[in-house]
Amino acid sequence: MWQVTGFLREYNIECYQIILSGVPMIVVNAIIETTPESIEAMREAIAEMETKSRAEAGCHDYTFSVELNDPNVIRITEKWDSMADLEAHFGEPHMAAFQQAMSANPPKSVSANFFEATEIAGPGQ
Repeated sequence: MWQVTGFLREYNIECYQIILSGVPMIVVNAIIETTPESIEAMREAIAEMETKSRAEAGCHDYTFSVELNDPNVIRITEKWDSMADLEAHFGEPHMAAFQQAMSANPPKSVSANFFEATEIAGPGQ
């Protein structure tokens, strides 16, 4: 088991085998620059976004985290089986609710990078 932002989640063996099989996946790294007050105001929308996104087809990880050294920065990490799964994610009702929460608490900046990645062995493995 591993812990992600307060949630315990067991590896799904089939999911784990897909990751290790060398099949590319889509990885998203996003940064939202905002204020601690806005983060607090969006807490419910963030929790819903994490929970419901993780339940979507093709989603292996969807995690929000606040930087320890800069509480104004939220990092979002996502892992998807395919671009089609990620595109479907943008049409989900919880995405619309999250976008509405962001509109009510406008961030200073938002950036996102999208990658096609394949897991490899780490150093010394």
